[in-house]
Amino acid sequence: MVVKANPVGPSRYRESFGRYYEDFVVGDVYEHRPGRTITETDNIWFTLLTMNTHPLHFDSAYSAKTEFGRPVANSCLTLSMVVGMSVSDVSQKAVGNLGWNDIKLTAPVFAGDTIYAESEVLAKRESASRPTQGIVTVRTLGKKSDGTQFMSFERTVLVPKRGHAVDD
Repeated sequence: MVVKANPVGPSRYRESFGRYYEDFVVGDVYEHRPGRTITETDNIWFTLLTMNTHPLHFDSAYSAKTEFGRPVANSCLTLSMVVGMSVSDVSQKAVGNLGWNDIKLTAPVFAGDTIYAESEVLAKRESASRPTQGIVTVRTLGKKSDGTQFMSFERTVLVPKRGHAVDD
C-alpha cells in the first residue's frame, strides 16, 4: 500500500492512499494485507442480506449431507473481501472500476479459513479519451493461509495520473 502525507497547511498533513497511473509497473505483484478470517456470522449475514436462498451457505444439517460436510462460504462474500483487500494497492485513487473478467472459483472457503489476496499488474495504457487518466488491468488471486488458491479474476480500473486525483 502506498501511503503519503500531503501538506495541507502549516505543520498539518493529510494522509493519501493508493497509486497513481505512473506508479503501476507491468509485472509487479502487490501482496495485500491484512488478511481476514471468515466467520460463520459473516457468511450467514451476507448470504441472507443478498437474498441467496441456497441452504449450502446457512443450513448446517443440509450442508452436512453434501460433499463439503459443512456450510461453504458464499463465493460473492469471498469475492467482495478479496476485492476489498486489493483496494488500497490497486484502486484507492481510481475514478472507477471498468470491469471484472474471468472470475474463477477453484476451492471452497469455510468459516475459520483465513484468506489473503495478491494482485499482479498485467497491463496499463493511457486513456485515449481522458488525457489525465490511464487504464490498469490486474489479476488478483485469493489464497487461504495454507497457500491454497481459491479464487482468481482480472479487474480493470481507470486511474488518475499524478496531480489529477480528487485528493491531490
